[in-house]
Amino acid sequence: MATTDRQATALALAHALSAAERGLAVIPLSRTKLPALRSPHRDEPAPAGRPCHGACGRPGHGVYDATTDPGRVRALFAAAPWATGYGIACGLPPHHLIGVDLDTKSGTDSAAALRELALRHLFTIPETVVVLTPSGGRHLWLTGPPDTVVPNSAGRLAPGIDIRGAGGYLVGPGSRTDHGVYTVAPGTAQLPPAPCPPALLRLLVPPPRPRHPAPTTPGDQGHGLVHFVLTAHEGQRNTRLFWAACRAYENGIGPALADALTEAARTTGLPEREARATITSAARMTGHQAH
Repeated sequence: MATTDRQATALALAHALSAAERGLAVIPLSRTKLPALRSPHRDEPAPAGRPCHGACGRPGHGVYDATTDPGRVRALFAAAPWATGYGIACGLPPHHLIGVDLDTKSGTDSAAALRELALRHLFTIPETVVVLTPSGGRHLWLTGPPDTVVPNSAGRLAPGIDIRGAGGYLVGPGSRTDHGVYTVAPGTAQLPPAPCPPALLRLLVPPPRPRHPAPTTPGDQGHGLVHFVLTAHEGQRNTRLFWAACRAYENGIGPALADALTEAARTTGLPEREARATITSAARMTGHQAH
């Protein structure tokens, strides 16, 4: 192993131990940003039941190896001397970390998309830890409530915005990858991760599953989305309409459903002009054009 790699591993371990001291569970990463340790079950037959998430006691289960115990962190890095970075598990106590990944590779202005969402849904993007990626992107660190599970998603909130939630991880600052080093943005290193604004949290958490089987035909699906908007309470109307419109455009029924969604929103008390603006925003966010 080259000296620079040994230095990168030592620095990654030091950063990982520092993060663990702050209650952030970590795992070693390779230069490709993937977990450095391979699965101990890779040569075994596929399990009939649930896959092993570390119950076997051996390392190599990705984010399920994440730990804040310094001895365990050292052991993981000792088992992966090629690691040059570390990942921080999201969704775990005490911070219940949520990562907002503003990508630059998609060709969209993800930062502008996040600002538009903030204006549309009346929340402020708080001052928080910001990690700069080698490609020019940014990771915003937020915290969630302990009783809320935020799923991982890619581009669902808006093009170029990925969310790291339960079962996901963020590349920690100080990690070295094939493309460069992750660093903390100036002025944010001493900030604690800020609580996720409630309006943004509502966008990140899927709505409750219906009690009946999900509709399978486009017509039934349209009726389901309209009903979802019709049952919105005050404070949910704009958010529910935006979510339903996004799903409609993603499934190819946005233009046909726009008027019905607008009328449903009006029935709940949302002004028609605001409803149509929200639907237009949903169309734009999903890469479509409203009609």
